[in-house]
Amino acid sequence: MVGPKVWSVLIVLTLALCAGCSRKNLANESAASRNPADVNGARILAADREPGNWMIHGRTYNEQRFSPLKFVNDKNAGELGLAWHYDLDTARGQEATPLVVDGVMYFTSAWTKVFALNAATGARLWSYDPKVPPAWAVNACCDVVNRGVAVWEGKVFVGTLDGRLIALDAGTGKVLWETLTVDRDARYTITGAPRVVKGKVIIGNGGGEFGVRGYVSAYDAGTGKMVWRFYTVPGDPSKPFESPILERAAKTWTGEWWKFGGGGTVWDAIVYDPELDLLYVGVGNGGPWNSKYRSPKGGDNLLTCSIVALRPDTGEYVWHYQEDSADEWDFDSSEQIILADIPIDGKPRKVLLHAPKNGFFYVIDRENGAVISGKPYTFVNWATGLDLKTGRPIETDIARYPGNNPPPIVPGPLGAHSWQPMSYSPLTGLTYIPVNDVGFKFKSTEGFEFKKLAANYGIDVVAAGMPQDPKIKKAILDTVKGKLVAWDPAQQKQVWAVERPGPWNGGTLVTAGNLVFEGTAAGRFDAYRADTGERVWSFDAQTGVMAGPVTYTVNGEQYVAVLAGWGGVFPLATGEVSFRSGRVRNVSRMLAFKLGGKASLPPLPEVEEPALKPPSTRASAAQVARGERLFQRYCAACHGDVAVSGGILPDLRYSSTLSNDLWYHIVLDGQLQTEGMVSFAKELSHDDAKAIRDYVIQRAQQTLAQEKSAVQAKPKADAK
Repeated sequence: MVGPKVWSVLIVLTLALCAGCSRKNLANESAASRNPADVNGARILAADREPGNWMIHGRTYNEQRFSPLKFVNDKNAGELGLAWHYDLDTARGQEATPLVVDGVMYFTSAWTKVFALNAATGARLWSYDPKVPPAWAVNACCDVVNRGVAVWEGKVFVGTLDGRLIALDAGTGKVLWETLTVDRDARYTITGAPRVVKGKVIIGNGGGEFGVRGYVSAYDAGTGKMVWRFYTVPGDPSKPFESPILERAAKTWTGEWWKFGGGGTVWDAIVYDPELDLLYVGVGNGGPWNSKYRSPKGGDNLLTCSIVALRPDTGEYVWHYQEDSADEWDFDSSEQIILADIPIDGKPRKVLLHAPKNGFFYVIDRENGAVISGKPYTFVNWATGLDLKTGRPIETDIARYPGNNPPPIVPGPLGAHSWQPMSYSPLTGLTYIPVNDVGFKFKSTEGFEFKKLAANYGIDVVAAGMPQDPKIKKAILDTVKGKLVAWDPAQQKQVWAVERPGPWNGGTLVTAGNLVFEGTAAGRFDAYRADTGERVWSFDAQTGVMAGPVTYTVNGEQYVAVLAGWGGVFPLATGEVSFRSGRVRNVSRMLAFKLGGKASLPPLPEVEEPALKPPSTRASAAQVARGERLFQRYCAACHGDVAVSGGILPDLRYSSTLSNDLWYHIVLDGQLQTEGMVSFAKELSHDDAKAIRDYVIQRAQQTLAQEKSAVQAKPKADAK
C-alpha cells in the first residue's frame, strides 16, 4: 500500500517552490499598493503563492492550518524569542485565531472586541467595541469568548456575543453595516468566526442548552442582507417545513421537541470546498441532553450531531452524516472540519477529517457523506467501535444513563476534542489533535422542568458533581488528563503523543519547517518536531493558552503568533477538575515571536490569596441538599462545580455576602447586572436564594475545615 508521504509529493510540489522563494519575495512587497484586507475568493484559492499571509480562519479553504513557511524550523526553533506583545483589557477566555493580511493583524478578544495591529510591531492601528450588554453573559454556556473575524474586499466581519453580525471598514474600524441574526427573546449567542464564501458571510450561533433552535445563515457581504437560512432541526410540525430535509428529519423526533427549541446549533465548524462547491457545517447537540425529555419516544433526532453539506449559493441541502444518533452526551459535531486528499486503499480520496467530541476520528467522503473509516483517537467507553455498514457507533451497556449509580462516560461533555483547532500536514500525513480525557456521570433526573435561565440538561446535576469523599475524589481526579496526539488518518492510528497533566490545552499549527506549535493550559507555548513529537522550544506565557496559533511574514521575517488568556467552559464550570491542568491566572494578550526576538513580558504582580471567613451558621441537611440542586443547575456553569471556582469568576465560598443581605440584592435584584450577574428573580424565590447561600456556606465551612486539617497534618508529615 502506498503511504501518505508518497502521495503527498504532488500535493507539496508548489510548497517546495514557495519554500525556495527568497525572504524578499515572501515579504508581501505588494502590500503597500493594496487596500486594507483586499481579500477575495481568487486570492484565497492562491493562498500558497503568498504563504506570508493568513487570510482566513484555517489559512486556506481546506482549513488544514498548515503553513508552507519554513524559515523557522526544527533546526533553529530554539532561537525563537518574543518579538512583541499586546495587552488586552478583558480578563476572560481568549479563543481567537488572528488573521494577517499584508502586514496587518485582525483579531477579536472576549466580549467580541476587535483589534487591528501592525503585525511586525504590535502597534494598534484601530480597535472596535460592539458594547455587548454585560447581562448577555448569562446566555453564554462557555464564557464570553469569540474565535475570530473574517475579512473580504476591505471589510472585517465579526459575530457578536449578543447575536449581531457587523461589517467594519478594514482601514478604520468604523461600522459599515450591522445585522441582527437572532431572536433576542431566545438565549442565542455567537462565539464562532464567520466565513466568507462567494461574497456571502456565513455565520451560525450557540445556545443548545438554553432552548434555541439551531441554524446557519448567509448574508450579503456588501449590504448585510440575509441571502438564505438553513435550519438544522425541524420546527413545529403544524407549520410548513422550511425545506424537504426538515420534513424527513421531523419523522426522527417525537413529543413536542420544538417547545425546547431542539438545539442543533452551528456554533463553530464551517468550511468551504471550492472543488465541489459545497459548504460543510458541523451541527451541535440536541437540547435538552436527555432524550427522555427531548424526544420521549425515541428517534435519531436529525440533524443534530451531524456534518451537513449545503450549496453555498442557496443553502440547499445536499447530504448529511450523523455521527451520534439520539445523542445524550453533548457530543457536538461542531468541532473543526478539515478537507484533505489522502490515500485510502492505495488510491487518493477527497475526504473530510473530523475529530468530534465523541472520541472517534472520522474519515468521510466529502462528495457524498459516506463514512470511510472511524476509530477512537483516545480512550472511550461509551462505544466499542463504528459499524461501517450503518455508520453508527456500536454502543456499550453503560452508554444510555443506566441505573441509579452509573459509571462515568468517557469522554464527557467537555469532549475528547473540543473547539481548539487541530491541524493537518500534507508532508507528514498526520493530524495534530489537542485531546481531553475527562469522564462525566450521566444520570437521568425525574420531574425535569424547562427553565429559561437555567442550564437545561435533563440530568441529575448533583450526581454529576464532584464527590467530597477524599478517596473517591482522588480516584476521579487521577483519571483526568490531556495530551497532544499525532494521528495518521489514512492508517487510523496514533503515531506519537505528548502527555499533559490535564485537559483544555491549545489549538495547533503545523508548518513545513517540521514544527507543531501548541499552547498549554499550564501556561506554556511549545514547539515540537512534527514527525517525532520531540519538543524543541518552550516559552512561559504566564497564562493558559487555548487559541490556535498562526504564522506569517513581514519584511522578510517569519513570525509565530498566538492569543493567550485562560478561560472558557473548563475553568468556569468544572471546579477542582480544572486544577489538574494548572492553576494559572488570566493574563490576556497577543504574543508574537520571531527568530532572535528580544522582548520580554513584565513579571506578574503578586496577588494576596483571600481568607476563608464563612459564617458559623448551619442549615439543615435537607436545606443544604436543596441549595446544592439549585446551585448546580443555576450557578455552577459560571461559579464552578460544587461551588469551587476555577479562578475566572468569583469563588462564592469567599464572598462577604454570605453573611448579609447583599446576597439577595445581587441574586434577586440584579445589583451587579452591569458586571454580567443578572437577576434570577423570575425563576428563584427568596427561599431558593437562601438555600443556595446555605449550601455555599456549608461548602466554605467544609473547605476551611479541610485547610485546617491539612495544616495540622503537615508538621507530622515533615517530621517523618
